[in-house]
Amino acid sequence: MAGCFHTLNKWVFISVCLMLFVLLQSALIAQSPLDDGSKIASAIEAVRPALVRIFVAEVDYSEGREVKSESAGSGVIVSPEGYVVTNHHVAGKAKRIFCTLANKEQVDADLVGSDALTDVAVIKLRAAGPRQFPTAEWGDSSKVKVGDTVYAMGSPLALSQSVTSGIVSNTEMIMPEFLGEELRLDGEDVGSMVRWIGHDATIKPGNSGGPLVNSEGKIIGINEISLGLAGAIPSNLVRSIAEQIIKNGHVNRAWLGMSLQPLLKSSGLKIGVLVAGVLPDSPAKVAGIMPGDVLIKLAGRDISVRFSEELPLFNQMVADLPIGQAVEAVVLRAGKEISVKIIPQERPEAEPRQREFKTWGMCASDISFVEARRMRRANQDGVLVRSCRPGGPADDAKPSLQEDDVIVEVAGKPVKNVEQLVAITQEIVKGKTEPTPVLVAFERDSERLVTVVKVGTKDLEDPGREVKKAYLPIATQVLTRDIAEALGVKGKTGVRITKVYPNTSAQKANLMVGDLIVAVDGQEIAATNPEDVEVFPTMIRQYKIGSTVKLTVIRGGKEIQVPVVLEESRPLPREMRRYRDEIFEFEVRDIAFQDRVDLNLDKDISGVYVESVAEGGWAALGRLSSGDIITEIDGKPVADVLAVKAAMQKIASDKPKFVVIRVIRDTDERFIELETDWPGGK
Repeated sequence: MAGCFHTLNKWVFISVCLMLFVLLQSALIAQSPLDDGSKIASAIEAVRPALVRIFVAEVDYSEGREVKSESAGSGVIVSPEGYVVTNHHVAGKAKRIFCTLANKEQVDADLVGSDALTDVAVIKLRAAGPRQFPTAEWGDSSKVKVGDTVYAMGSPLALSQSVTSGIVSNTEMIMPEFLGEELRLDGEDVGSMVRWIGHDATIKPGNSGGPLVNSEGKIIGINEISLGLAGAIPSNLVRSIAEQIIKNGHVNRAWLGMSLQPLLKSSGLKIGVLVAGVLPDSPAKVAGIMPGDVLIKLAGRDISVRFSEELPLFNQMVADLPIGQAVEAVVLRAGKEISVKIIPQERPEAEPRQREFKTWGMCASDISFVEARRMRRANQDGVLVRSCRPGGPADDAKPSLQEDDVIVEVAGKPVKNVEQLVAITQEIVKGKTEPTPVLVAFERDSERLVTVVKVGTKDLEDPGREVKKAYLPIATQVLTRDIAEALGVKGKTGVRITKVYPNTSAQKANLMVGDLIVAVDGQEIAATNPEDVEVFPTMIRQYKIGSTVKLTVIRGGKEIQVPVVLEESRPLPREMRRYRDEIFEFEVRDIAFQDRVDLNLDKDISGVYVESVAEGGWAALGRLSSGDIITEIDGKPVADVLAVKAAMQKIASDKPKFVVIRVIRDTDERFIELETDWPGGK
């Protein structure tokens, strides 16, 4: 019967399928080379010794501070001298770099240069002496085809080096327009220059910068992104960028100063690229090119950008034009061809590097050509405020400095760039122990304003000590009505002892945890609610230091009289001397009596209490934590805040590579290694 699939037919069908499957597998085995496994192993082994796991202490800038953080990525050694290729987003903002090689050896490295526009960076391994590092060989990414087998190699999630396999899914992958966002790094649109090799080999965070390898064991790409498919920057592009960085420390590109897009469908044109915009004072503007023009020829080459996938290749061609040498451009305008001469300039950086000004409480940078035009400024003179630290000098000024303000004059001296502001600031703070009020002129939108900024830092003030009062060295809780009834002393008021501090008069008087104090020298303690916590201490403070009082104590259901000598009140944590280190960004104070009690510190232990560690500072990066007790700095004991201050001032003068701090944390002792980026440090 049609449409029915009987049980007998079902088993016959299954048997036939199994026979066909076995025959097919046999055929595949017969057709497959016996050494496929060895070919895969050979391809992987050709690159594996050159794999590098990269650990980075990097910086970003936020709320007027340079914020440090740690990250990890991958890289591959491409020269015997130890040059390693990775991503800009892995190492481009590095302050410290160390690498783990395939043999598990750890080696420090330095940033040679970085290119945000293609997300490529080069670092160089530090060799202790003459040495040849293992290398991987470049492949030709132009020969990659959809369906090719590839291996993604690197250190996913900062784990040991690993390999995943897949196939090439797309040789012209771009960022989809419907996402509505570009992949931007430091103001640069990476997708304007890069057409990724899409593949389905699994990559995770940490794989970035690792090589994509073909079946011949050659690098055909550097892994960068994952959008469902993974994306690798083609090796031909990476290699050309890396070679420029190794040679010059940076990448030089030609620039015309116009934004471009694929031809509109409605234009009916088959050749050319649409000029969407032209920047003022740019080479394109000077040459007379206008928005709406269709560029059909440049430097003798025909142009055809009908699809988004073709735009990165055109941008690469423009970047390779000879800087400073006139080339011919032919544009189509209103149906007519117009020939013009255009002189490419060196491409300006989109977003200059920021710098933290600690004594101003702000981060600032130079002004790029593009930013100057965006802000409609006549030139690039001035220092652009990027962010201000809340409560810092720039923020406290009236009027306060704000993001996008441009500082043009300080203390009557013109300021054209960051380096000039650095020099002026050094003059202002030299030899000063207190912040110095300085008149600052700045421009905001179309206005020129002035304000006074108190530039500089100052030591934390000694908070002073409170007046000494009589004190009973115990901790207590209020004897509430419910607690009194539960303890069988219904109707009694007072306090219950929760802790007796060691080596004190309270301990000598044999006061115990659980004792109920109901009267002092016969005067009842009128404390019955939790908010009455200050009633008992207030009664004690009425006596003179050294006085002996008789406490009426209930212990084991019986009332007893306990004489105890009142001591001098201990300094509170808020009363202790403090020191703040501006370089490593942590604050310490002398150890208070309460600290010793809470942390169960022996009376013979000396040091300082870490009050706070700024998130994103060098101390935080080294794992110093609030609540640590610092006992030594670089092998020398530090008994108090003054000793720490002296030690850190010497460190600031000597500029050592490492600072080793010994701390007590909870019940353990440990050594913490701090680093920073001294200019010219040892």
